Amino acid sequence: MSIREITLESLDAGQFIETQVAAIRETVGGETAINALSGGVDSSVVTMLGHKALGSRLKSYFIENGLMREGEPEQIVGWFEALGVKVDVVDARDKFFAALQGITDPEEKREQGITQVFYKDVFANLVRNSGARVLLQGTNYTDVEETAAGVKRQHNVFEQIGIDPQEAFGYKVLEPILQLRKPAVRAVGRALGLPADITERPPFPGPALAARVIGEVTPERIAVVRRATAIVEDALNGCGAFQYLAVLHEDRVTGLRDGKRDFGAQIEVRCWESTDAVTAAPTELPFATLRSIADRIVTEVPGVVSVTYNIATKPPSCIEAV
Repeated sequence: MSIREITLESLDAGQFIETQVAAIRETVGGETAINALSGGVDSSVVTMLGHKALGSRLKSYFIENGLMREGEPEQIVGWFEALGVKVDVVDARDKFFAALQGITDPEEKREQGITQVFYKDVFANLVRNSGARVLLQGTNYTDVEETAAGVKRQHNVFEQIGIDPQEAFGYKVLEPILQLRKPAVRAVGRALGLPADITERPPFPGPALAARVIGEVTPERIAVVRRATAIVEDALNGCGAFQYLAVLHEDRVTGLRDGKRDFGAQIEVRCWESTDAVTAAPTELPFATLRSIADRIVTEVPGVVSVTYNIATKPPSCIEAV
């Protein structure tokens, strides 16, 4: 890759902020830009850099794709309203579920079900309606590294793999944190004054919960993994791990309820120790914690009869399932 990484050790957060604010102003000029805010650390930092650079000329949007965690749109809008940033919610749930219908291949999900809908449809319409020519987004160094290495196609990587967004979608994509990995992005977020609720959030994938459903993504299957995710995050919040999540498997498995056989769903729990997401090891959680999570999931999530815990390292495993 031709991108020069700025490591956490070499980062001067204040200088980085000044440089990126100036670059955003120069690129956008006197026009309007739009911003894709998911509420994750990366997009939140980019939102604040853009707001600092452009003020009201930055239009921030949260895309409700139907794939987010419980209560996410309301929570994100509230957080940024408190920071003086207006965020508009765009309801695109029908578009995403229609695009994902019948798709089971992981790469096809990311490309056809997520990337194309985001950039060719949703963002293209926002750009066209706002008159903006620039989209700000939170692509980081690891996103590009994994895509370039062929590990998996991150939905927000373009120019680094030979795709010109201007030609493909009709607008320029600006990526202020492209040189940073997650720990450095968190440091910049703290320097920008973002609260710990945002800067210390566990990473969340761009394809959202679609990256945690093995097989076809439907509203019903997303509802299952969404509820399981809420339980896992509630149980492991504060455990100090890099990331923790729930995965919904495709095949039904044999279970037993009320003395009768019950074919139900299987949830896999993952919890990781890592600093940069390049390598990771499963957290050695207490067995009592795992049992408590499992008991809650099979009790509170309809149709789930089995809960497993991933104990493979990255590599050869990956942090996300899809």
